[in-house]
Order: sequence, then structure tokens, then C-alpha cells
Amino acid sequence: MLGDKDAIANIAVKDLKVASRFYEGTLGLRKLSSEGEELITYRSGSTNVNVYRSQYAGTNKATALSFVVGEELEALVAELKAKGITFEHYDMPELKREGDVYSGGDMRVAWFKDPDGNILNLVTG
Repeated sequence: MLGDKDAIANIAVKDLKVASRFYEGTLGLRKLSSEGEELITYRSGSTNVNVYRSQYAGTNKATALSFVVGEELEALVAELKAKGITFEHYDMPELKREGDVYSGGDMRVAWFKDPDGNILNLVTG
């Protein structure tokens, strides 16, 4: 029923100005539109990401948004670290950690947070 429909990610934030500096300035997403102090829509690859103001920002304790980056993972981790991003380290015995990158099978992943504590990651695919 919905398998051939596009999906849009929604990320709750407390302050859109702070969020825009992060999502545009640090991550390099392209702003498509904004609705005052309530919503900014960004483009990431061929998908949209809605960043919206909410009192519940940062309450999700799981990954909220993944960027599929393929073989660019290590280079992007280094680039984001140079911009001040701190990568998260988790106790995950089923995965092997090398620096900030975890691997298991064919998957490699690195987690970080936005200014509101939303968990984001870079994944090889």
C-alpha cells in the first residue's frame, strides 16, 4: 500500500535558528522552504527533512535520522569532526568500534547528535 510512496523525516527541535545553523551550516542541507518559527524543510539527496519546533525536542532515545553515505563514511566523519561534531560511543558488543565508526558485517555506522540531542547517523547503506 505505502511501499511505493515517498517518506519524509521529521525532526523536533526547540529553536529553529539554532537548528538551521546546524542543519544548513554544519551538515550542508539545502533549505527548500520555511514557515516562520515553526518549520523548515530541507533537501537531503532525493528526500526531504522537516525540522519543526516542538516542546518534545530531543526526547527520542533512538536514531531519528540516517544519512546513507556509502564509502564516504570515514571522510565525512573527519569533516564533521573538524566542524566540531562529537561522535557518540555506545556499548554494542555485537559491533566492532574503530575510532568513531562501528562495523558489523557489511554495515558501518557512526552516530552523532544535533543541538537538541536528536540522534543522527551516517551509515554505509
